Amino acid sequence: MDTSLADPGLWRPLAALILAAAVVMGSPGPSTISVTAVGASFGIRRSLPYTAGLIAGTAAVLLAVAAGVVALVTSIPHGALVLGIASAVYILYLAWKIATAPPLGGRDGPAAAPGFLGGFGLAVANPKAYVAIATVFAGTTVIAGNSGLDAAAKLALLGAMIVLIHVAWLLAGVSLSRWLHDPVSSRIINLVMAAALVVVTVVAFL
Repeated sequence: MDTSLADPGLWRPLAALILAAAVVMGSPGPSTISVTAVGASFGIRRSLPYTAGLIAGTAAVLLAVAAGVVALVTSIPHGALVLGIASAVYILYLAWKIATAPPLGGRDGPAAAPGFLGGFGLAVANPKAYVAIATVFAGTTVIAGNSGLDAAAKLALLGAMIVLIHVAWLLAGVSLSRWLHDPVSSRIINLVMAAALVVVTVVAFL
């Protein structure tokens, strides 16, 4: 098999995988909306630990999907339900934290933004992540005839997409932070972002 970059048999599946990842994994969900809301409410520097946790947790989900661990967890009685409840509780806490965050200009000290463990925990318990990653991973073949190389290529590409998607949503949220110095605008934006986080989480669970 010709695996040169000029071979349409290689770059077409690659393009299909990247497009599918951008649409399915990059669409609004608990992880992407939460990193946007945290970026808007706390600024880029204080949001980096949470973003890193989301990326690490989503990468762990990717590895679990590739290794078949997801099927094992969901086969355990009430395993998926426990993960879902844990995720829902933390998301509600995060939504409350975002909704009640004070204006950026009115904070006396560093804001207590969610940290790495919070992001990691939400990512590994995010129901949309498992469905989206499993759909993209199983639905696309990049290198036909070599399942090991195909899996490795998809792991590398989807890992890169996880980073790019979360960074893009973080920057989108940070772009809103300039409006958060005004108390009225800050309260409106924070409430909208918190509500959006709850809504997309409900949709993901349904």
